[in-house]
Amino acid sequence: MNDIPTFASAPLEATRPAEASPRRYSLATLRSIIAAWREPTRSRWDLKRLAQTNPHLIDDIGLTRRQAEEEIAKLPFWQR
Repeated sequence: MNDIPTFASAPLEATRPAEASPRRYSLATLRSIIAAWREPTRSRWDLKRLAQTNPHLIDDIGLTRRQAEEEIAKLPFWQR
């Protein structure tokens, strides 16, 4: 007899979920997802413009100059 243990593996079909269908999104859902992705960038652009035109207003929104600079630094390099 063979002393090497053997392990039975499940067939590949049994490990797949039953009838996995691709997700389908409506156009309105995709637009809202894209809008949600763009919102932080838009906020950073507004913060950058505020820091350049009226830097004294940064304190009024509850941020330090350093916090504002860190948030502006999150913009892609071609938008800074």
